[in-house]
Amino acid sequence: MTASDLLRLPDGRSAQFWDSGGDGPVVLFFHGCPDTRHAAMTGADAAARTGARLVAVNRPGYGRSDRHASSHATVADDAVAAADLLGIGRFAALSMSVGAPYALACAARHPDRVRTLGLVAPPEERPREDDGRVRPEFEAWVARLDPADPDDAALAARFLAELPPTDAALLASRRTPEQVAASVREALTDHDGYLRDAALLFRPWDATLADVRCPVHTWPNDPAAHFSTLLAGWDQILRTLLD
Repeated sequence: MTASDLLRLPDGRSAQFWDSGGDGPVVLFFHGCPDTRHAAMTGADAAARTGARLVAVNRPGYGRSDRHASSHATVADDAVAAADLLGIGRFAALSMSVGAPYALACAARHPDRVRTLGLVAPPEERPREDDGRVRPEFEAWVARLDPADPDDAALAARFLAELPPTDAALLASRRTPEQVAASVREALTDHDGYLRDAALLFRPWDATLADVRCPVHTWPNDPAAHFSTLLAGWDQILRTLLD
């Protein structure tokens, strides 16, 4: 990675991003968990076909985005600050899975910037106390994956084996082993991003649909093909948001 992947937020923190480029209407993507801007990269071809400019920013603790005591609201504000730095005015907000509460907060807090909201496979808001098992179970899972393994093919194979078969087959058809491995390393080398996402998911969210005034489009979750809702739907999703 190079410095060109980084933005310097107003408080001095670094935020890692990806931008498909172009001068079309912007769709700002809020990635799932554990995931990164790499999820948005799977929509690069669809963005080119539909004329969208697709942008994604890693949340704190993912990739080279600095750790930060973040909340759904602060991540939403970071996204708007990143848009400012990239010269972006109004945009559509699009989330995948656990990205939903962040996108909701963005739409609720910045109605002058978010013109429409898309939620792909969003989780339900079910606040509960963390029972203490999240960290050890997560760390054991990461240890099995071994993101430090320099063998891209082996790492990609282990990661794909953890996914539902439909998701694994579709992701393998869209991304090379090197790209899958790069995504895994960016998402899992630092555990802070995942653990913060998990903690925030189990608490009351900073915004709900009732707080959003712009049009909202939802693509429901299919547990047997969770990520495929996005992978197979990119063109239709982007066209819906652009319309």
